[in-house]
Amino acid sequence: MLTNDELYEKLKQGRFLLAGPCAIESEALVMQVAEEVKKMSEELGITYVFKSSFDKANRTSLSSFRGPGLEEGLRILEKVKMEFELPIVTDIHEPSQAQPVSEVADILQIPAFLCRQTDLLVAAAKTNKIINIKKAQFLDGKDMFYPAQKVKDAGNSKIMLTERGTLLGLGRLVVDITQIVDMKEFGYPVVMDVTHSTQRPGGGATSGGNPHYAPYIAKAAAAVGVDGFFFEVHPEPSEALSDGSNMVKLDEFQELIRGIYND
Repeated sequence: MLTNDELYEKLKQGRFLLAGPCAIESEALVMQVAEEVKKMSEELGITYVFKSSFDKANRTSLSSFRGPGLEEGLRILEKVKMEFELPIVTDIHEPSQAQPVSEVADILQIPAFLCRQTDLLVAAAKTNKIINIKKAQFLDGKDMFYPAQKVKDAGNSKIMLTERGTLLGLGRLVVDITQIVDMKEFGYPVVMDVTHSTQRPGGGATSGGNPHYAPYIAKAAAAVGVDGFFFEVHPEPSEALSDGSNMVKLDEFQELIRGIYND
């Protein structure tokens, strides 16, 4: 298993993938996805970091599924890490979560809506783990300098930035490829969050989306030199408990990734 510093150096070289189901629905589900995506990534020579969330704190409805919570979620993520020897990325939503999550996760992810939250960024930075900051739907790429600088000023320069679409009017996200170009100028690895960029937020009790656009968004990002990709993947997206409308079907995922890198 790579050290955190070694992992960050590897990610800086590009050709990496953050992928997994949106939320931890069950231990069996995350183990299945981790095993299959790891095998696929090894065949394609891609560095793979497993992603899933123990808590989806920004769901549209109070009744929406959020995940198993911190303790059980970290237990499952640690099992994935140990059994498959995979690095882990997962979200944190509160400063108090940073330290316990850092004991399992190699990358702490700051959700897009929270990317300006100073206390959260500083708490994450102090773990000395890699910090992936997702660009808010309302921010310009050049303005991501400031969240990144908060992490750096707190003593941690292992930073990644993620593009996940920009809000256009009400209920639609668009991907402006120049945002990736602008963020790459800061010198950190830049990630394209492909599946969240296909969302239709605020479309009723749950967010809508159309994963049909995923290959096109990914190829456009690759064309401007994005370093890595973020995908949410599920064996049966129509049955998923979170973000099913924009996740990629697991048995179609390898062909999608092969197309990005081979076209």
